[in-house]
Amino acid sequence: MTVVSASQRNRRHPRPARVLCGLALAQLLSTAAAADDRGPAAARASTHDERPLSGPSPPSEPQSRWTLSAETILLGRSGTSHQPLVSLVPGNVPWLTLTGANTSNTPGVEVLNSSQLGQRLAAGARLSLAYRDPAGYGLALSYVGVPGLKAVRSTGPEIPAQWLVMKAPGSFWQTQDYSYQSMVWRDDTRLHSLEAEARVELSPRTTLSLGVRWLQLRDQLQGTLTPDDLGEPAWKLLGAVTLPNAVPLANSAVVVNPPFWTTTTVNNLYGLQVGARSELWQIGRLSVEGLVKAGLYDNRSRQTTVVSMAKQLYPASAATSAAAFVAEGRLVAKYRLTGSVTLKLGFDALWFDGVALAPAQIQKVSTTQTSVSASGVDHRGTTLLRGMSFGLDYAF
Repeated sequence: MTVVSASQRNRRHPRPARVLCGLALAQLLSTAAAADDRGPAAARASTHDERPLSGPSPPSEPQSRWTLSAETILLGRSGTSHQPLVSLVPGNVPWLTLTGANTSNTPGVEVLNSSQLGQRLAAGARLSLAYRDPAGYGLALSYVGVPGLKAVRSTGPEIPAQWLVMKAPGSFWQTQDYSYQSMVWRDDTRLHSLEAEARVELSPRTTLSLGVRWLQLRDQLQGTLTPDDLGEPAWKLLGAVTLPNAVPLANSAVVVNPPFWTTTTVNNLYGLQVGARSELWQIGRLSVEGLVKAGLYDNRSRQTTVVSMAKQLYPASAATSAAAFVAEGRLVAKYRLTGSVTLKLGFDALWFDGVALAPAQIQKVSTTQTSVSASGVDHRGTTLLRGMSFGLDYAF
């Protein structure tokens, strides 16, 4: 029989405690190596996971306090008041009858109304800078500018020849000078917005805001005849001429027509607004956010009208101040590319109630054969700007 000492037995069959210590050490070394491979942030997360539940919480990661946002915004406009712009009168009606005391006998058939001047999408910019402190309070400053909302509608020439007529209060009648001409109306709108607001988080998903805002809505309506006259319309001096007989004299020089009607309104709105922002849905890096704002404003509006009569320009203007209401809504889809950069795609709507729109001012202008005057400003208009936006957020 071979005698085996205790030390030899221990070397051949290690004690269970030593086995457990060896396994634990191997596991620890493996965890540390994996943490080194993943970087410091992953190592801190691993250490946090291994802390006992009853122990103190580790300090949280520092969060971004500033967010800079830059977006391209595309807006279209609907709602341009309801004002007749062009009517048709048969071309065999004499000029004297058309413009004289018997005009009630030839009221014409409306073919173009300002409500048809819907403006398609135009590009602008939205810039904002927001600050948020760890307690959930914040401040934000933002600017929106869309300078080129335009609409153009042309009427005529008609076959057989018909008078294209625009009528304004008083003695003003506008027709084409010759049957080959069209009457063209253009509507040009510009929007600017600057706002500052304070924010408070009610929950990680919902934020309320209170702010001040300035909005400027500029609208211009202009009527022209095109192409230009082939000579002075001397036939108008005869009075009894019908449109088919209103022809330019041979070898006449081209005479440039100034716009026969131009009205420009400028609304400067100053007011307070409240808002709410909420994350509606989130999965992984993708989320959807909704935003609504509404406010009451003091609208300081002004209208300026320039009328051409016998190719002479006559200006008139008026101004007023009244209450207005503005509401805004947005639905934004966000995709987080990195911890700092987020892509955004949004659908936007901005509604004005109580603003001066250019077509509505025609009824506020009085004309005689030698003068033009403005009796006030129609500030009861409503209009909707809607479209989409895309851009990115950068948090730092």
